[in-house]
Amino acid sequence: MIADFWRRFVASMVLTVPILVLSPLIQEWLGYTIDFPGSLLLLFALSTIVYLYGGWPFLKGLVKELSERRPGMMTLVGLAISVAYFYSSASVFGFGNDIFFWELATLIDIMLLGHIVEMRSVMGASRALEELAKVMPAIAHVVVDGGTRDVKVSELGVGSLVLVKPGEKVPADGEVRDGSSHVDESLLTGESMPVAKSAGGEVIGGSVNSEGSLVVEIRRTGKETYLSQVIEVVRKAQESRSRTQDLADRAAMLLVVVAVTAGVITFVAWSLLGNGVGFAVERSVTVMIIACPHALGLAIPLVVAVSTSLAASAGFLIRERQAFEGARGVRAVIFDKTGTLTEGRLGVTDVLAFGDGKEAEVLRLAASLEAASEHPIAVAMVRRAAQDDVDLLPVKDFRAVPGKGVEGAVDGRNIKVMGPGPLREMGLAAESDRAEELAARGRTVVFVVAADEVIGAVALADVVRPESKEAVASLKALGIRCMMLTGDNRFVAKSVADELGLDEFYAEVLPNEKAAVVERIQKEGAVAMVGDGINDAPALVQADVGIAIGSGTDVAVGSADIVLVGNDPRDVAEVLSLSRKTYSKMRQNLLFATGYNAVAIPLAAGVLSGYGIVLSPAAGAVLMSASTVLVAVNARLLR
Repeated sequence: MIADFWRRFVASMVLTVPILVLSPLIQEWLGYTIDFPGSLLLLFALSTIVYLYGGWPFLKGLVKELSERRPGMMTLVGLAISVAYFYSSASVFGFGNDIFFWELATLIDIMLLGHIVEMRSVMGASRALEELAKVMPAIAHVVVDGGTRDVKVSELGVGSLVLVKPGEKVPADGEVRDGSSHVDESLLTGESMPVAKSAGGEVIGGSVNSEGSLVVEIRRTGKETYLSQVIEVVRKAQESRSRTQDLADRAAMLLVVVAVTAGVITFVAWSLLGNGVGFAVERSVTVMIIACPHALGLAIPLVVAVSTSLAASAGFLIRERQAFEGARGVRAVIFDKTGTLTEGRLGVTDVLAFGDGKEAEVLRLAASLEAASEHPIAVAMVRRAAQDDVDLLPVKDFRAVPGKGVEGAVDGRNIKVMGPGPLREMGLAAESDRAEELAARGRTVVFVVAADEVIGAVALADVVRPESKEAVASLKALGIRCMMLTGDNRFVAKSVADELGLDEFYAEVLPNEKAAVVERIQKEGAVAMVGDGINDAPALVQADVGIAIGSGTDVAVGSADIVLVGNDPRDVAEVLSLSRKTYSKMRQNLLFATGYNAVAIPLAAGVLSGYGIVLSPAAGAVLMSASTVLVAVNARLLR
């Protein structure tokens, strides 16, 4: 559609130049004369093309709005250009006194430009569903006698056995039949930790396999899969989302009523006063054309354009125009946890040494052993060792036991790093209140065993962004409630909520349930949702304002009204502040765009004609132009 508007705009702009040059009023205004045989007929022909081709979207919109009994901007524009066209055409053929073709052409140009600006600001909202579909792999390795055969995922059926290699995505929902590994489901469910999978465990299509190979029996395909259900939730939320009526449309509806009423009253009044039908028609038409919404057509798009530019320079991309109106009334901000308030990666929070051991030595042995592994826990330990300038030791006979831990010879000693379950299976115990406390707070605690003696433990958690606490404090200062909505477990969620001082949190919430939670909170006021993953897409669409962290998935970005390119949660408060200021500018511009009518329409109607004061079309044009310039300057002042 935007390409169609653009073609109409270019054609209309090209034809507007000769229309302006040939218009008698413009010639009188600028003090020049162009008059040749057929000049008015040429002006009529050019204006007819602009009216029918450039004005077609507005004429069609007028019919649609009137058929729905909801007159708005399209009605006002369609009415204005039609009055200007038919009265001017009558004047060309000797049945009128004024030619307003230049008003007709410039109004169409400005309104087409306004619609192009508007459509570009909202274009791309449908990308969310396209990006969701891209999450699934295209090819699956079907297990056959003696090996595997690659087939398209669309060809898989219930009961098919597929091999999922390390680093690959699971092609469809299913159950593990053989092998063990850890699977990253963070983008799909919000679970920050890779989930251990072995025979009998369920896997979700689109999740990423980590270190081991898995043989999966497909249980659900097509529309039955988990991801397809998320897609359906997003689609329904997009379709059912309440559309707040445009500010400009409301102003246009009022102006339609005022313009038509004033025009009719003017005609009737002058006809009854005996001034003649010709004078009555001239005054009535002048009133209708004075009401042409040149400035009104630019009032909102200009502010949107300036605000969007300002936001982009500050690291916000505003994709949905309704976010401007919706964000000003936000009373609660709901954050996703993983990747939004946290960094979405494991980090070492605590190192514990038991007995007479040293914390640095516990970290050295654990990180040295884990350096040979690519598991997220291993990566976190090695990263912490590097931060603490801990030198790693060489490892011999390294061995990883999926689901249990790792072991090897470090500095001549047999070292194991394992979770509490495998530790109990070995008959070992770690008497540590601190370790139990950390586990109760949602930390992942692994133990370091040297020669069958537990010498220490390392606690890990999804790392909270250093900016998150400040972001929450800034929002609370604005009187906004701060909440968290996550698919992660309740212990982890409570730990993060307590650390950041959140008002409320919702944990272990599936993606298809997130939209419902947002809907419940919306009953108490407008809600903004901030997220970064596939699991956030339904909630982002459901919220009054969806805000995506820019480093998140294309799905989250495509579902959001606003994108934070800087990946900083503190920007949420800045966005809400910007939206309030933007809305204020919109209201000012609407006042300027329509305010001149309060003076111009009565004068055009001739209420002061008894005193010799009658507003001519030329004077009306000056007032109209002044209001347009005022709107443009005021929009720039937002900077």
